[in-house]
Amino acid sequence: MLFVIDIGNTNITIGVINNDQIIHVWRLSTNLSRTEDEYGIFIKNLLRENGLDMQISSAVISSVVVQLTEKIETALKKYLNINSIVISHKLNLNINIKTDNPSQVGADRIANACAAVKLYKLPAIVVDFGTATSFDIVNERKEFIGGIITAGMKIQAEALSTRTSKLPKLNIESPKHVIGGNTIDAMLSGIVIGHAAMIDGLICACEKELKQEAVVIATGGYSDFISNYLNRKFDYINPDLTLIGAKTIYELNRLPHVFVN
Repeated sequence: MLFVIDIGNTNITIGVINNDQIIHVWRLSTNLSRTEDEYGIFIKNLLRENGLDMQISSAVISSVVVQLTEKIETALKKYLNINSIVISHKLNLNINIKTDNPSQVGADRIANACAAVKLYKLPAIVVDFGTATSFDIVNERKEFIGGIITAGMKIQAEALSTRTSKLPKLNIESPKHVIGGNTIDAMLSGIVIGHAAMIDGLICACEKELKQEAVVIATGGYSDFISNYLNRKFDYINPDLTLIGAKTIYELNRLPHVFVN
């Protein structure tokens, strides 16, 4: 079985994949202060509780948090005795990265693009709702040509409450109206409906630049939520897209299996 870890700025998503089936997914908060031993013990106990600690053979890591990449890689080797592939633009991929500086493309965006090529028709636009909301664009020639990165809804909410003296903190939820009758509703409308309008506009602009319609795939925590406010609906919502892409990259760069004794 393959252990897949997607290390994001807010959350770490952990998946176990058997052949092509994702059999378990867990999410924990990203914490830079945890040591490699703390991560190793936590992961080992998590797998043991589900009867999987003796069945994991290899791992693949997608990380946008440099401070945690080596910690997690070391923890997996130390506590599970498994080798890891760390995703980067230097690996064998089923896409060509055609950006100005491929080394700057995040591992999660590479994984999303690889999954889009594997699963969907091209060209494709992946909209990933994480700490940031990112657009990853793959053309019909399987080239990752770039995308868009903008502040996610949580960042917008936090910025409004911390950078203004009278606006409160709030949880992201469905706005009652476009025209908010109170401060909370006005903020929610601006963040949620405004975010949806931005996504509609950016998808339209991307398709205009591509000179053709694209398959639009959404992933990340707010995928289902934001789709209710879109005029241009997502063609697919795939919450496991990044994990699938990481597994695809692993298959292209497979390591020798090292089993726990």
